[in-house]
Amino acid sequence: MTNSQAGERRGRILRAAVRERLLDPDDAPLAAFVDLDGVEDSVAALHKAFPASVEARHTFAAKANCLVPVLEELRTLGMGCEVASSGELAQALAAGFTPEQIVFDSPAKTRGDLRQALELGVAVNADNFQELARIDEILAARSSPSASAIGVRVNPQVGGGGIAAMSTATATSKFGIPLEDEGSRQRLVAAYRDRPWLTWVHAHVGSQGCPLELIARGIAKAVTFADEVNARCGRRQVTGIDIGGGLPVNFADDETAPGFDEYVACLRTHAPALFRGGYQVVTEFGRSLLAKNGFTAALVEYTKTSGGRRIAITHAGAQVAARTVFMPESWPLRITAHGPDGAAKHGEPVPQDIAGPCCFAGDLLARARPLPPLAPGDIVALLDTGAYYASTPFHYNSLPDPAVHGVRIGPDGRIHFRPLRRAETVQHILARTGG
Repeated sequence: MTNSQAGERRGRILRAAVRERLLDPDDAPLAAFVDLDGVEDSVAALHKAFPASVEARHTFAAKANCLVPVLEELRTLGMGCEVASSGELAQALAAGFTPEQIVFDSPAKTRGDLRQALELGVAVNADNFQELARIDEILAARSSPSASAIGVRVNPQVGGGGIAAMSTATATSKFGIPLEDEGSRQRLVAAYRDRPWLTWVHAHVGSQGCPLELIARGIAKAVTFADEVNARCGRRQVTGIDIGGGLPVNFADDETAPGFDEYVACLRTHAPALFRGGYQVVTEFGRSLLAKNGFTAALVEYTKTSGGRRIAITHAGAQVAARTVFMPESWPLRITAHGPDGAAKHGEPVPQDIAGPCCFAGDLLARARPLPPLAPGDIVALLDTGAYYASTPFHYNSLPDPAVHGVRIGPDGRIHFRPLRRAETVQHILARTGG
């Protein structure tokens, strides 16, 4: 899909949403949309990128969009689910994933988390030696073996990318067992040798801001470590490698780049053993499957000028775009301007601050962004927000969570919406705040 085609598709969806009052000045000044046709295409591209010689199970990182109907859609497309909390595990189960389709990763699993996962047969990746000791205790107390595939997350320590907060394979990362620290590798090999049930290796280098070469080098070190374990144990101890996710997203325009095919090509160069059929493979992509298949739309409530700068006060701010508000250099968003009917606005662009509704001065989506002059009743669209943004709200000022709508365009060109999450009401807010 070209940039112009993607823009026209979004425009059609936005205009239809206004007509159906999914975006409305009185009742719905903020709403998010997930293009389910686009999600289907992205999942198909992921499956196609991996050759048949690789026994691959692709899981979706639930943190990227934890709405149960979204997870249900992904399940019907052949995805598994990666979870990082008991809440995400509950959401995955509610979405219909079977335990063997779920992988549980977290650096802070409780004993209760581990007991539940091992009882269900959910795959578990231990983060550290202390967690391995907890698993020893839980398994020893069971009357029968767990059906869970159990692995260890290793930190390949290959360095960071352009966003430090998204880089998980630095020398001092909080995630996993470091491979290069003195004595760590030997201790970990011994842990595999002494535990016949420890059969997986997991690695995740990072996501946004991490180049493919860095990701591939980290995975290559994990594969080398798996080979070493098998050689030193004298048996096929490690049978599978969870290579995480992390494909970065292009937020500059509508092109999907890099693609999953480029990612696989880079893996072939750096970790060719992964493609020889000796290991099962699990992936955990999230943002790269959902981000470009969604946008958020907000009404402009007021406009003003201060210090010679135009300011548009909208209903989208830190509550649905926390990363952009608090780390604008790392997470800039494209923003488009539309009239009250959803049609694109035209006119000579002028610098404007696009502000949100939260009660602090830094609640800005963009500073001095050149856009056609905005007026009350206009609409701004935040692009590439299908992952994380509205699906992971920040409850500042007790602002209500907006509705999230799934969208499909039928063969006849008709646009069909279905609710993925209904808008929160004041009663819902009171209920979750003890009222």
